[in-house]
Amino acid sequence: MGGYYCLFPCLLVCFLLYTHGSHSLNQTCNSTDLEALLAFSSGLDRKGSRLVGWGPNDAACCSWTGVSCDLGRVVGLNLSNKNLHGGISSAITLLDGLVTLNLSRNSLRGQPPEDIVRLARMRILDLSMNVFSGAFPTSEHGFPAIEVVNVSFNQFKGPHPVFPVAMNMTILDISNNAFSGGINTTALCVAPVKALRFSGNEFTGEIRAGFGLCKMLTELSIDGSGVTGKLPRDLYTISELRRLSLRENQLSGSLSEDLGNFSQLMHMDLSYNMFSGVIPNVFGGLRRLEFLNLATNLLTGTLPASLSSCPMLRVINLRNNSLSGKIAIDFSILPRLNVLDAGSNKLSGPIPRDLMWCTKLRILSLGRNLLDGEIPESFKNLRSLSHLSLSSNGLTNLSSALLVLQHLPQLTTLVLTTNSYDGETLPMDGISGFKSMQVLVLANCALSGNIPPWLQRLESLRVLDLSWNKLNGKIPLWLGNLNNLFYVDLSKNLFSGELPESFTQMKSLSSSNSSSSEHASIEDLPLFMRKNLSSKGLQYNHVSSFPPSLILSNNLLAGPVSPGFGYLVKLHVLDLSRNNFSGRIPDELSNMSSLEVLNLAHNDLNEFIPSSLTKLTFLSKFDVSYNNLTGDIPTGGQFSTFTKESFVGNAALCLGRNGPCFGKATFGGTESDGTDTVSIMPAMTYITAEAGFAFGLLTVCNILFFARAWRAAYFLAVDRFFDMLYVIIMVKMNKLRRKWEDKEHP
Repeated sequence: MGGYYCLFPCLLVCFLLYTHGSHSLNQTCNSTDLEALLAFSSGLDRKGSRLVGWGPNDAACCSWTGVSCDLGRVVGLNLSNKNLHGGISSAITLLDGLVTLNLSRNSLRGQPPEDIVRLARMRILDLSMNVFSGAFPTSEHGFPAIEVVNVSFNQFKGPHPVFPVAMNMTILDISNNAFSGGINTTALCVAPVKALRFSGNEFTGEIRAGFGLCKMLTELSIDGSGVTGKLPRDLYTISELRRLSLRENQLSGSLSEDLGNFSQLMHMDLSYNMFSGVIPNVFGGLRRLEFLNLATNLLTGTLPASLSSCPMLRVINLRNNSLSGKIAIDFSILPRLNVLDAGSNKLSGPIPRDLMWCTKLRILSLGRNLLDGEIPESFKNLRSLSHLSLSSNGLTNLSSALLVLQHLPQLTTLVLTTNSYDGETLPMDGISGFKSMQVLVLANCALSGNIPPWLQRLESLRVLDLSWNKLNGKIPLWLGNLNNLFYVDLSKNLFSGELPESFTQMKSLSSSNSSSSEHASIEDLPLFMRKNLSSKGLQYNHVSSFPPSLILSNNLLAGPVSPGFGYLVKLHVLDLSRNNFSGRIPDELSNMSSLEVLNLAHNDLNEFIPSSLTKLTFLSKFDVSYNNLTGDIPTGGQFSTFTKESFVGNAALCLGRNGPCFGKATFGGTESDGTDTVSIMPAMTYITAEAGFAFGLLTVCNILFFARAWRAAYFLAVDRFFDMLYVIIMVKMNKLRRKWEDKEHP
């Protein structure tokens, strides 16, 4: 029975709270607040807004969408992501009880009212992700209670805002605007600020001293904002700093050994600057460090061994510097390492065997270094590895590498381009793994042999590059049957025979596969594919840059160009140049609606160029030079942009009915110099005539100068000629004058 007596007061309290809550939702809000909200609403483009329940007929504004009240006064306005358009009415400044204003993720524009800074109770202001412009309103006494200001992703300009009387400011986010001038460091740290996000602006000058006053600062981000100079020394005194991101600026100088003071640092990104000198070996004190990015600077020296003392490290990116020496990091005590990218340096020696202990390693990029030896057998333990790039080193024994790496179940990208495999044969058997492989690049390795049959089991393969090798034989039929393959480069080999018909039926390049153009599952990582040091050809740095392509140039392929290529409506690049293809150019190629590059140069094609190719509206490069084509070159469409170099070497191919024809060059070097007979012969005629004229003139001048009798006779003849000419002219003029006088006076 006593339990019931205890339950009754609880029920009574719940009832009172419920009735009070219901009353607060339906209470009539302050009349000034009501008018201010209605004025704010009238300043919006209501056509696109999603506001419901806002109207003059409902005085209970505390129940309106996004409005919160306390004792009848509006204290919060949260209209984030409501598809609002228009500007902010100055009436909003009448909401003098406002504590929180969140208008983020809309399409509001213009400049916020200047008096908005007079909202003395405002603690949270979020105007991010709109289209606000102009200078941000400031005042010497504005926003005294403000704690969080977020105006990121707008178009504000002018000096960045400061809040000198805001003693409780903790977060200031002005990133991705157009604020300019210098960063006022001393004015930013009057409060216990914890996060300063200034990235994506247009600042100038150096980062001045003053951040050392921000003793509570845990995050400083000034990415891509144009700051220059060296880092101020007092920056290294911020012991609470957890995130330091200054990438994509023009910062220079050396990194101080005071980096070791950042004992709480978890994220450091100084990439894409001009820092020079060695990386200080002071990471023993940064035991909480998880992310380190010093890529694309001018750093030299060796990898700091003290990185081994950072057990929390997940990402190490030192790419594109001038680091040298052996990789002396003890990877056995970095169990959390997920990404290691030290590509494009001068590192030497073998690949560390103790990488096997980094069982969570997902990305390993050591390409463009001076590493040697073989891929360690211990790499079989890297069961999480998905991306491996070891291109442009001095590695040997490709067969052993493939036998080891086939055991990695998650491996999707393998780049072993330009290593010391000279004379090796691409292994034909013994490979049964690579079930997840999507990108396989073995270019420029001087490999011999045929295309191995184990490739047909790589059903997930999307990018295959075996170019610049010595592979021979016929291209197998099954290669074109790989359903996901959209980029194939077999150029600069010795393949012969006819191209399999399956290449004209590739599902990933035809309309039958609706998802073939979606390559999102391939991680967008740096891939260096330059064919050799002297090459000036295309170099795709990331997988997302790869256009759907069939590149089969510089082989011994023969037979006709199949009309079936017309089915490949998603193909962007078709390069069959420098082979032995013969016959006509199929009219069906005009169906390749996405085609940007069509290169059929240096073959044995004949007949005419189909006029239907003018329908290829995306075609930016077209080359049929050095074939046996005849007839007129089509006009219209993209053909009006192609130069004569695209057609030279075809003796009977003409530019219109009465235009010049493009024959093969007969002198001056190779046939690929791009010069045609029509342009050569007139030039030679003019040169010969001019040389003869100059020689004759020089001869006459010599005779007149050295032979006095000849000179006298010459000038006498000239005088007689002009006398005779004068007489003839005067006689004619007198006759005309007499005839004119006779007409006037008959």
